[in-house]
Amino acid sequence: MKPYPLQFKPVLKQTIWGGRLLGERLGKPIGDESDYAESWEVVDHGVDQSVVTSGHLEGKTLKELLTEHNEWLMGDAANDHFPLLLKYLDCNRVLSVQVHPTDEYGATMPVPDLGKTEAWYIVDAKPGSVIYAGLKTGVDASALRAAVEEGRAEEVLHQFEAQPGDCVFIPAGTVHAIGAGLLVAEIQQSSDTTFRLYDWNRTDASGKGRELHIEQSIEVTDFERGPVDPIRADESADGWQTLVECDKFKLRAISNGSDTVGGDNRFHIITVPQGKATLVTDSERINLTAGNSILLPAAHDAVTLELENDSLVLTMT
Repeated sequence: MKPYPLQFKPVLKQTIWGGRLLGERLGKPIGDESDYAESWEVVDHGVDQSVVTSGHLEGKTLKELLTEHNEWLMGDAANDHFPLLLKYLDCNRVLSVQVHPTDEYGATMPVPDLGKTEAWYIVDAKPGSVIYAGLKTGVDASALRAAVEEGRAEEVLHQFEAQPGDCVFIPAGTVHAIGAGLLVAEIQQSSDTTFRLYDWNRTDASGKGRELHIEQSIEVTDFERGPVDPIRADESADGWQTLVECDKFKLRAISNGSDTVGGDNRFHIITVPQGKATLVTDSERINLTAGNSILLPAAHDAVTLELENDSLVLTMT
């Protein structure tokens, strides 16, 4: 079967911290509500499935592609599940303070799941928007528990003012929260395992707060991790720059000129957080605008990405 770049219908999620930027900035098909929080671009996780929107595989889910065309899609990374999940987040309000477990811990849960290591790329940030990433130096389990129970968790969290272009790497076990006013591209393990440690003392109309998982959160926290600071690419450099490389994924960025991707018998996720780019194959040119994402099957030859000015492309494998 001839491989081609796969495009999918986004899976939209609405929560209390969402807004309208997924539609207004990234062209997602949102409704009239003002709580659109996440657009899952490439996903194979239970009932949440990416569905191909064009070509001879139109209508197929990512799970079906894995079942029917595994080597074609995955190549050297052959697996019975797709290991990564790409999403965009509209953080109109601050998210809860969370921590994700490792794969080993996730396997022991009542409903087993992968752990979650993730990375964020800050697409846009309102002035004063904050990232909480890691604990301050010297914070141990007892100090974290006391801060949460006394409603002052922000005092033990490392934080910095976020800037567009920041990349933040959050391995499993890292306490974290995304502040209000941020538009984020996130790559993560294909997992929905989250322990909520603190929710800023928020309550609903009836005075009830969201469920917390304090014991599990403290159990899985890596207290050796310490503060996490942002990674930034050199915006004047040509070609791909590696932002994160770990045992779960490799995240690269390009912001100038053109370069190739693929042709190495591995799948590649490609997304355009800002600007415009053209994906060039041996038979077609695909115009991509902000918010567009592509899954390049492992069987595909290398393709070329040509960027317009003031644009950025991320690739993940």
